Amino acid sequence: MKKIIFLLLSFTFCYNLSAQEVNIIPQPVSMKTSLSTEKFIIDKNTEIISNDSLSNSALFLQNYIQKYYDLKIQINPNSTAKKNTIKLEIVTRLLKSSNEYELISNYEQVVIYANSENGLFYGVQTLIQLLPQVKAEQLIIPSVSITDYPRFDYRGMHLDVSRHFFDVEFVKQYIDYLALHKMNYFHWHLTDDHGWRIEIKKYPKLTEIGAWRNGSIIGLWPGKGNENIKYQVLPTAINITPKDAVIKTDGIKHGGFYTQEQIKDVINYAAKRYITIIPEIEMPAHSMAVLAAYPELGTEPNKKYTVAETWGMMNKYNNVLQASDTTFKFLENVLAEVMELFPSPYIHIGGDEASKVWWKQSAVSQQIMKANNLKTESELQSYFIRRIEKFVNSKGKTIIGWNEILQGGLAPNAVVMSWQGEKGGIEAAKQYHKAIMTPENKMYFNHAQFVKEDSLTAGKPSLLADVYNYEPIPAELDAEQAKYIWGGQGCLWTEYVTNPAKVQYQLFPRLDALSEILWSPKEKKNYADFQKRLKTQFKRYDLIGIEYSKKYLEN
Repeated sequence: MKKIIFLLLSFTFCYNLSAQEVNIIPQPVSMKTSLSTEKFIIDKNTEIISNDSLSNSALFLQNYIQKYYDLKIQINPNSTAKKNTIKLEIVTRLLKSSNEYELISNYEQVVIYANSENGLFYGVQTLIQLLPQVKAEQLIIPSVSITDYPRFDYRGMHLDVSRHFFDVEFVKQYIDYLALHKMNYFHWHLTDDHGWRIEIKKYPKLTEIGAWRNGSIIGLWPGKGNENIKYQVLPTAINITPKDAVIKTDGIKHGGFYTQEQIKDVINYAAKRYITIIPEIEMPAHSMAVLAAYPELGTEPNKKYTVAETWGMMNKYNNVLQASDTTFKFLENVLAEVMELFPSPYIHIGGDEASKVWWKQSAVSQQIMKANNLKTESELQSYFIRRIEKFVNSKGKTIIGWNEILQGGLAPNAVVMSWQGEKGGIEAAKQYHKAIMTPENKMYFNHAQFVKEDSLTAGKPSLLADVYNYEPIPAELDAEQAKYIWGGQGCLWTEYVTNPAKVQYQLFPRLDALSEILWSPKEKKNYADFQKRLKTQFKRYDLIGIEYSKKYLEN
């Protein structure tokens, strides 16, 4: 009897030990671990077997192992070896989802099957999470059998490079972060009041003038010089600058932009990681950088506009384009160059926070409304978006806009990105339009990640647990409407994010939580288990060199 109990206890211990070794984020659909003590070992003689069409995945794995473990393994497309190999293969057998993969590892071989190159790449990301978290001459891989595929088709992350500019090298690094978490869309916020970041050959003043500002506010909005105050966060992201606010700026010129060749380079880099880049060109508001360069496009053409140096200025500063034929011709020319550069079928055109007061005060705007039988400024907003959509559609592309594009009537083919809570996404889904859920209170990673922060952050805290427990499909949608929730996205605005280390700090580990709610089955969500798996992930971040808050290690 004692022997039986001992054997049972030994079995339980081995099973738990094995389970603890495998900590994958996002959680796979199905995973079985083996009790075998024999495990696959990657060493200098290991080969990756892959044909040329799969070289993206093979090269990514080869480069990752060389970069972080100082171990160079060879890619051999013609190898027939069945031992000490990592085999990458596209098959259709038993695989249903276009992004599905199977990963099987034993002491002889690791095999990743998929029915698409995307799926194979996702399998490689899982294999990377089976690698040890420290450098070693031999890399031990546990014996597992995994079947996996994503829950949502749209798994996105955003980066604002207008408020603070980040160079090409870091943007590529950011894309790698997304790839490691199986994200497939990068929303690149390229234009705003604070800087125009993309070269447009037809309009050189956009980068000559619009890409530079003469200073940035000091400290927390509204910029009263309170930069040394700790534990202070903003009450909301939609701020109206008080009339009596004393705006202080640092007087340091800030800016930069990407040439079209650099844009192409980044697009190519992302494509090799199966990430689609969606460019955002803001309109009709958030356009002060445009107006600084081309003031004739504004509702006050004789005004001297400047690139914005402060945030939260919806009503205080006129940043709205005039809905004139001149403006539309300008935007069509800009978008034509953008769409020529980006292969993405989607173009984000903003559409948010357009204060109607400027159109209300403009005689030309009122004439435009009268000529087009528009009764309200909200209808003028809809007219603006619909006209842009018609042009974008003529080029074979689809627009995405923030939820304000619902005002005055939704454009016929538009995708809605819901940031002011879930209401916009719900409304879009009920109208049978695709919706992307990115509610500010959960999905804005520029917000504080703790109740008390010792650095500048925007908005009320967006706690890790709140991110993880978010459900992208609202309960009030029926089964048919729920199909139009395309997925979700995290947003990282950079008012108070001025360098790569701060980007990392704000991003991790909330990106881990986001990836799991968008990839893993809903029924598998378990925050306590997620926290346990994070401990392994943090060790991996130490290896990679990613900054994150050490507060998470205290729990």
